[in-house]
Amino acid sequence: MTNIRDLAKMAGVSVTTVSRVLNNHPYVSEEKKNAVLKAVKATRYHKNINAVHLSKGKTKLIGVVLPFTDHPYFALLLKGIAKQALEYNHKLLLFQTDYMESRETEALQMLQQKQIDGLIICSRACSMRKIEEYLPFGPIALCECVKGGEISSTYIDHYKIFMDALEFLYRKGHTKIGYCIGRKSGTNSRNREKAYWDFHKKYHLPHHPEYIFDQCCDYADGERVLSRVKEMDPPPTALLVTSDQVAAGIVISCNKQQISIPDELAIIGFDNEPIAGMLNITTIDIPLVEMGRNLVRQVLTKEIKNKEISAKLIERGTV
Repeated sequence: MTNIRDLAKMAGVSVTTVSRVLNNHPYVSEEKKNAVLKAVKATRYHKNINAVHLSKGKTKLIGVVLPFTDHPYFALLLKGIAKQALEYNHKLLLFQTDYMESRETEALQMLQQKQIDGLIICSRACSMRKIEEYLPFGPIALCECVKGGEISSTYIDHYKIFMDALEFLYRKGHTKIGYCIGRKSGTNSRNREKAYWDFHKKYHLPHHPEYIFDQCCDYADGERVLSRVKEMDPPPTALLVTSDQVAAGIVISCNKQQISIPDELAIIGFDNEPIAGMLNITTIDIPLVEMGRNLVRQVLTKEIKNKEISAKLIERGTV
């Protein structure tokens, strides 16, 4: 394979001159520049990009770990990440994990091997301790509250927004409230669960563990939730649904089965996706694009800090 020493020999110039021509350095005579370009053309020479990255210590790549690429929550988050990365002239390397720890570890190892400049973890499977082991190799940013330490984070206070939504429903007269969640094991999910039980304790309400529905990610899961609700005695009169897609599935199923919303079942969704507006669903507006942008800034500017992004309830016709 041709290298710059070969080009220098063919062009009759120094290695330094070849390097200057290849990097568009202005201070090279036209004669020498033409000689180098002629040698490049004759040998079909291409830069060794890996070598360039190694010499500069930068790859211009940001790793992004996310469990799914087709989920609207992560799609909006990724939209913000992509927009900000473009402004910083960086490309993205996506790691779709399906919450498999081994795949997340691959991304961390690529950071260790300097194949990426930084890593954004949108939702993690690995323990915090394991992630912290890779901090010496480059910046890492998470989408959850991480106070102290050397990991940056951009996050929503899920405890607060969940409690606010529960209080809102309580003021509407609801005391039998359930909720739908994607998975129970995540940090944000645990914060939501704590808010749920604290709310019941505050108002001395009976606990109904059967009102908690997990593995709820898409439209079809909304149909499944409604089927289970109909079998309960007594059923919940309101549901907090942590995905507008699932909320849409519940709303459409209710319409098909002539279940009145919000008279028989009130619904609050999450994320303020377009489908929530189309179906007039009350939802929690989470500015995911803004969150994605900030995660990129944290990784590339290497500022270790926690940034809370505010969420708000948008009241429509389902409460």
